[in-house]
Amino acid sequence: MAGCITRYDRNGRRFYEFQVRRGGELPRLTKRWYPPENWSEKAIERERLKQLAEFERQVMAGEIISRAEKKEQRQKLALIPTLKEYGESVFMPAKTITMSENSRYSYQGALDNWIYPALGKMKISDVTQRDISALLLSMQKKRKAQATCVKVYTVLKGIFKMAYISDVISQNPMEKVERPKPRKDEIKQTEPESFTVDEMRKILSCLAGEPLKWQVYLRLIIDTGLRRGELCALRWKDVDFDQNTISVAGNLCYNAQAGTYLDTPKSRQLRTVDVDPEIMAMLKTLKAEQKNICPSIWVFTQGGHAGDPKKPMHPQTPGRYMSKFAAKYGINHLHPHKLRHSFASIAITNGADIASISEKLGHADKSTTLRLYTHASQESMRRASQVFRDVLKDDGTEVCAPK
Repeated sequence: MAGCITRYDRNGRRFYEFQVRRGGELPRLTKRWYPPENWSEKAIERERLKQLAEFERQVMAGEIISRAEKKEQRQKLALIPTLKEYGESVFMPAKTITMSENSRYSYQGALDNWIYPALGKMKISDVTQRDISALLLSMQKKRKAQATCVKVYTVLKGIFKMAYISDVISQNPMEKVERPKPRKDEIKQTEPESFTVDEMRKILSCLAGEPLKWQVYLRLIIDTGLRRGELCALRWKDVDFDQNTISVAGNLCYNAQAGTYLDTPKSRQLRTVDVDPEIMAMLKTLKAEQKNICPSIWVFTQGGHAGDPKKPMHPQTPGRYMSKFAAKYGINHLHPHKLRHSFASIAITNGADIASISEKLGHADKSTTLRLYTHASQESMRRASQVFRDVLKDDGTEVCAPK
């Protein structure tokens, strides 16, 4: 890069023009400097050299560009989407193809409630690590749950990864953003809440006086660990009375935006689980009752004056029923997911292998089961070790003495 100075005198006024050549096909850049009229030649000489040096520095740093280049920059900038524009036109349409409706609803909630209000109007290329960290910190200061903060972090990570891979941005600001940590005052539950064996026996005993539909529904959760939506989506064609099994082929879900809808199982895989023959006999009785009143393709249907007995049970109904059931019989914190956790915890603690339980629960891989039921798997491993030790215990055989 080379610069030169040319002196001009026009209309009785002296000025200097600085020129800097940038090389290649880039046009040269010029700047005019008018010295004060009362300055000496020596002062003018010093200042014009200083002005040229500063002009060269600005050109080299890209702080000064030509008018044509400024226009091109403005045009390119206009093509860069805001974070909200990118989220709505690219990120969410792509994610919707591969994720469940519940996940889509969760992502959209994080975007609408937190990300768009704070960062949505910014060009996606202008969002910095500081902007993102400030958003996450503000959420924690507002005492938002750890899960909510992590969800926002996860969504942002997905957006910027997609934008970076697609060359929409040249740097990924999320690379320097830490995953939100729990607040000091936020209690972290280290293991899933579950019932003891005695508490489960009490629940089963209390069920004997309840309507058949609820006896079957709760006993199925207790016996199989199925999700509430998977049971609400159960159809009679999924029940194999000969083999004492049921096939989990759907998951009935609900959110405020989509309403009630049938989705694939959470693992996106059809699975078959075995069922206690006693419960299968109860299912037969339930099917006969339903056939006499109002036949349906669904095992568990709506009830009451407002419900349609041909339609599947609403996925929120089991939770409401269990709250009333718990209050009636003095059972603490009864809800479908706690029964699911109880099935897994009791089974693993009493020797069931992780792979089988993982398959029955419908986890995508057994690492999820291990993470959720670490306490139970450790107890199971201790029991396995003790079995080995018991086998090797002294049983009266001759002790081998050294020769």
